Amino acid sequence: MKRWNYLWIVALLLCGVATANAQTNPQLSINETAATSADLLKATREYKSNSEDLLKLQEDEIKKAKQKLEQLRQLVADGLVARNELAAAEDSVAALQATLEATRKKIGDAEHMIAEIQSEDIRKTQMVAQAGLVNKARSLVRPTVLRYNGAANWSIANLGGIQNFFSSTFGRSLPTSAVGQSATHNGLGWDHRNSVDVGLHPDSVEGRTLISFLQTQGIPFLAFRGAIPGVSTGAHIHIGRPSQRLS
Repeated sequence: MKRWNYLWIVALLLCGVATANAQTNPQLSINETAATSADLLKATREYKSNSEDLLKLQEDEIKKAKQKLEQLRQLVADGLVARNELAAAEDSVAALQATLEATRKKIGDAEHMIAEIQSEDIRKTQMVAQAGLVNKARSLVRPTVLRYNGAANWSIANLGGIQNFFSSTFGRSLPTSAVGQSATHNGLGWDHRNSVDVGLHPDSVEGRTLISFLQTQGIPFLAFRGAIPGVSTGAHIHIGRPSQRLS
């Protein structure tokens, strides 16, 4: 019986190790996770197989004990054997039956553990796959563009108010690089007729101040932190709605 208890303890210890590793090192690789689960699964399956072999031996033993018990009952009925021998035989059969049921429970527990291990493996695989998709998606996102869809009815005619704010704040003219359509926008194929480009980096002091003013006024804008092929030639603030393709 010590062998069966030892195997069960090994399986439980392996389960504890797997759980501890997952908690202390959430970045375990797929191979490391698979190896841990494989060891636990192997130990549990071995325990179940050995328990099933033991169960067969116990079933044979209890079958013989019951046959002997029936013979004793007949001998007691014939007055050939004392009743205390029958009582001892009955107790022995009851003990064997209890041991048999305990072995069956261990087999059931092992089956449950195997199912849980396999279910956990599937869950971890799905989590790894989902994490991979999220990381892939994040790798495609660049903090290059900030878009603000203001509710104000913007037009180039309103540019004067922005110029006045900027000059009064910084003591210089608003550094516009394109007011309305330009050759650059013609070349890129964008309709820029109702938009203004300001040559400021959106993360600069002047750029952040201008962006804050546009937001308080509800003026829509796009802030580019760098060049985007076919869209932007460099860092700037586009005042107005996003440009549409020239027809």
